[in-house]
Amino acid sequence: MTGEGVLVTGAGGFIGSNLVEYLVRRGAEVRAFVRYNSRNDYGRLETCPPEVLREIDIFTGDLANPEAVLGALEGCNTVLHLGALIPIPYSYRHPREYVAANVTGTLNVLEASRRKPLKRIVQVSSSEVYGTAQAVPISELHPLNPQSPYAATKVGADQLALSFWCAFDTPVVVARPFNTFGPRQSARAVIPTIVSQALSRSEVELGDTAPTRDFLFVEDTVAGLVRCAEVEDIEGETFNFGTGKEWSIGAVVEQILSILEVDRSVVSKPQRMRPVDSEVERLVADWSKARDRLDWAPGVDFDEGLRRTIAWIEKSLDLYKTEIYNV
Repeated sequence: MTGEGVLVTGAGGFIGSNLVEYLVRRGAEVRAFVRYNSRNDYGRLETCPPEVLREIDIFTGDLANPEAVLGALEGCNTVLHLGALIPIPYSYRHPREYVAANVTGTLNVLEASRRKPLKRIVQVSSSEVYGTAQAVPISELHPLNPQSPYAATKVGADQLALSFWCAFDTPVVVARPFNTFGPRQSARAVIPTIVSQALSRSEVELGDTAPTRDFLFVEDTVAGLVRCAEVEDIEGETFNFGTGKEWSIGAVVEQILSILEVDRSVVSKPQRMRPVDSEVERLVADWSKARDRLDWAPGVDFDEGLRRTIAWIEKSLDLYKTEIYNV
């Protein structure tokens, strides 16, 4: 993508900031869409190396504002659309905010693309849209069964994007990563929650430790997203990105404590539990379509990914509020 004008929405987030760095290092002309706030805070982008930050065109705005989205597209011919509200617990409290950010925000990107034709829009989804696995591994043909307001808005955004491909030939590809982890991830996610607490407290507070997840290192996720932008003749398609391996949350705790060589008690807290019917019990990806069509495969194994994540959190522990329940 050398020389390509690329807009990354949600660029201040965990995956978004890693994606921006990946694209800059490959020579793309990157515009990073970051939600405006009065602190002039660019989120996790601020942890990028200085040589990367110098190459980024930062655009502040709100995806719910169609004029802002249209302005951000100026000079770009590819959009990697990650902008969304993510934390599932917060979606139980304020689902309307999720509709505005995740559905209306996606609509604004799609509508803007009709006025400024694009080479490709990569709509970044979530494995949460599948709900608890009805068959494993989960392929792209698995039924969509959102079990939280967050997941429902991601289903809505995905289907809206695919409808624009059918109705208007909008060059959309849906990328569906499973549970991405790695440097820069906040404690809203389980692995940084475990690591940051284990480094700073005598006990680790979690919700249910029985559910299983397919954990994908962020380096592999961003490589998959870029392949969705690069490969020809895949418009209207959906691709899963995962490893095909599943870990229970309890096993993840044991692995992290073993790497850290510490002994911590693990306590289940009710406030960290999902409502019973909203808990996704099992997620594990069938990523064979991405292998066959995109020439993509995960390259970082779970243990190595954990070690790299732990190393980053150890030197960035001041970013984590381990005494406060993070949603």
